[in-house]
Amino acid sequence: MSESLVVCDVAEDLVEKLRKFRFRKETNNAAIIMKIDKDKRLVVLDEELEGISPDELKDELPERQPRSSNFSFFNLRKTFIVYSYKYQHDDGRVSYPLCFIFSSPVGCKPEQQMMYAGSKNKLVQTAELTKVFEIRNTEDLTEEWLREKLGFFH
Repeated sequence: MSESLVVCDVAEDLVEKLRKFRFRKETNNAAIIMKIDKDKRLVVLDEELEGISPDELKDELPERQPRSSNFSFFNLRKTFIVYSYKYQHDDGRVSYPLCFIFSSPVGCKPEQQMMYAGSKNKLVQTAELTKVFEIRNTEDLTEEWLREKLGFFH
């Protein structure tokens, strides 16, 4: 029998933070980075970043993190990101789309893949997001990549 898909709940404080983020008044780029607390089976806040470009955001997303404090080797890291991006349209208009970016590097452990994949849709629904993108390599997260993805919505 195959392993069942694990769907993690979203931490209540994170749900509130995402709601406030959706209605923020600031006009700069900002990101909420989330991860799964495996023991609690919860999607939790990892980091908040203000005034950050897509290229700077990429540098804040390590592809690798320590597996545990007892080991010195690393495993690949999956991450959920909600990104508020100042989007300058070709006709001069400015909008601030909220983008959900799922960083899913190739080579992650199967258990981690299932936990993140199973929780992704629940998080997207909870945060009421429609612009959902996935990257397999954090190097792909550039302003050009994001503008290309957002171009499909306008």
